[in-house]
Amino acid sequence: MSSRRNFLHKLTLSAVSIPFIPGFETKPMYKMSKKSDQGTMLRVAIMGLGSYGTRVAEAMEACKKAKLVGVISGTPSKITDWQAKYDIPEKNCYNYENFDAIRDNPDIDAVYIITPNALHHPQALRVAAAGKHVICEKPMALNAKEGREMVEACKNAGVKLLVGYRMHFEANTLEVIRMREAGAFGEIKFFQGLSGFRIGDPTQWRLDKALAGGGAMMDIGIYSVNGARYMIGAEPEWVTAQETKTDPVKFKEGVDETIMFQFGFPGGVVASCLSTYSMSNLDRFFLNGTEGFAEMQPSTGYGPIKGKTHKGPLDKPHITHQTVQMDRMAEIILEGDTAKVAVDGEEGLKDLIIIDTIYKAVKSGRKEKIKLG
Repeated sequence: MSSRRNFLHKLTLSAVSIPFIPGFETKPMYKMSKKSDQGTMLRVAIMGLGSYGTRVAEAMEACKKAKLVGVISGTPSKITDWQAKYDIPEKNCYNYENFDAIRDNPDIDAVYIITPNALHHPQALRVAAAGKHVICEKPMALNAKEGREMVEACKNAGVKLLVGYRMHFEANTLEVIRMREAGAFGEIKFFQGLSGFRIGDPTQWRLDKALAGGGAMMDIGIYSVNGARYMIGAEPEWVTAQETKTDPVKFKEGVDETIMFQFGFPGGVVASCLSTYSMSNLDRFFLNGTEGFAEMQPSTGYGPIKGKTHKGPLDKPHITHQTVQMDRMAEIILEGDTAKVAVDGEEGLKDLIIIDTIYKAVKSGRKEKIKLG
């Protein structure tokens, strides 16, 4: 653990020392075709072979339009293990120092970045410069400034930038959105989002400001931030926020333990949300309107998502979220499809702007305007 932690620290320091120069590292080294050489099969390399990378890889075995073909890792033993398990050829295996060479590998279409938050920005710039599509875990970056640079880099390179918003493809979530749009809940008035769990190992990267960019808000809290937006179907105009810290040893300066935050939306709609690393059994969304309601618990876990509305239970069949996500992202990248709820870089940037403003509100103690434009 300590050796990996030291490696990540060194990697982060070297990454943040690379300046972003618009137009410099963002030009693809070769012209990309719209579709893969294998028709509509998106060929993906996963960067970061930790627990979530493993979950994605296992889910992709059931995909019809996306295939795991490559790996990028700083741990040689993991690469060897994944090669054997997923039949990955040696030529599609890279480490964090040499993965720029994917520019010369026509058998990889996209790279899914599943590394600590601080690495998303520099790694995405390098992937884009290599002419490959970028899929990035959330939060997309440490802050809105980095997010904007990622959006610009991918645009300049002519590649897609997508963010791992798996809930945007989940069936019961989409059913609630369909009902709201059809007017089933009447005029929306209120949303509540509770996102939290008790975090374990105090030495993990999620509790390291340099690697995580914060604490619970940069991990579990983003679900309530994003969920408020897609459940209400509007963008927040202001936010107030309050931070509570009971363990300053575990949650050091700049690493938030618990933040309560409140949004104001157009038309007087309000939201009350909680992000925490110190309470379990918090995975609940509640949407209230003049004619009905929707309640989901669990609302963002790996599934199955459960819930009900005033009309009865939410009972859409559960399919592994990452399987659906990767197949739909293949359609977006290769077929020009669009998602019901956006999963592109601009969507990820909006969440980063909002999170930046939440942190600002915590410090100021005031109602802060959210400027998404």
